[in-house]
Amino acid sequence: MRFGVISTANIGLKAVVPAIERSEHEVAAIASRDAERARAVADEHGIDRAYGSYEALLSDDDVDAVYNPLPNAMHAEWTKAAADAGLHVLCEKPLAVDAAEARDVVAYCEDAGVTLMEAFMYRYHPRTRRAREIVTKELDDVRGAYATFQFPLRGRPEDIRLDPDLAGGSLMDVGCYAVNVTRTLLGEPDAVSARTVDSRDCGVDTHVAAQLAYDGATAQVSASFDTQDVQRYRVEAENGWLEAPADAFNPRGDEVDLRYAVDGREVVETFDAGDQYRLQVEHFAECVERGETPETDGAEAVANMRVVDAIYESTESGERVRLD
Repeated sequence: MRFGVISTANIGLKAVVPAIERSEHEVAAIASRDAERARAVADEHGIDRAYGSYEALLSDDDVDAVYNPLPNAMHAEWTKAAADAGLHVLCEKPLAVDAAEARDVVAYCEDAGVTLMEAFMYRYHPRTRRAREIVTKELDDVRGAYATFQFPLRGRPEDIRLDPDLAGGSLMDVGCYAVNVTRTLLGEPDAVSARTVDSRDCGVDTHVAAQLAYDGATAQVSASFDTQDVQRYRVEAENGWLEAPADAFNPRGDEVDLRYAVDGREVVETFDAGDQYRLQVEHFAECVERGETPETDGAEAVANMRVVDAIYESTESGERVRLD
């Protein structure tokens, strides 16, 4: 598959573009609103064609699919533009600014007959798949869960993640992972209660904490730009527990652990840190080739945004929000 990358954003250059290069696929073209920047990046990564506009890349007949790592508020517009060009789309999370916009994008891509996948790369790591298997098949009567993704975003007041016009905020940037893994392991919540903090007076949340209510269980999710680097999740059940104690969403180093206990038996399973970005790219390409639905498809994106929307609604109202 020949990818076109719209934007020279860091997530693409540091993670996804190298992952495509390590796969059997290729980056055929890259675009930026700065033609010189696009050319410099293309030269650095051995990409044949560089464009000074996104429109020009979408008109390239040698491109099969688009990777969209633009700021959150631009995801919908340019995903739809790619669909208009008949291009399949791997779009960074979150797919849209809210669930309503996500539904619109999903319907648009369906009408255009293109494959749409949201880039929650951690879902394709073997540790995540194993965690889901254990929670589903071995843990009985789950009663609680906890998930968090935090890192210090300091010294960059102009960072797009602090810009309300670009749909920034800790929940949209990293909190969506905590929401996603909770939904992946426990399913859809019935209600949400939440609070956020804007410690920079920048117009977006820099810290968020929420409680998701289930029938017989609760889950705590949190995210932050104000605290130290923490990525973990844990599930508590009547007959045991499970946790990814570190680097839960973005494995670093050579190995990562998954720890769990079932009926008094404690286990530590170790996985290669691996290349979840490459696995994500390969899953996307296989789905396009076979005409199959990706694991993190449009419906999944809408479901995740429904919870994100409810967290914001609860923050604004100060009340518990039910998810029908």
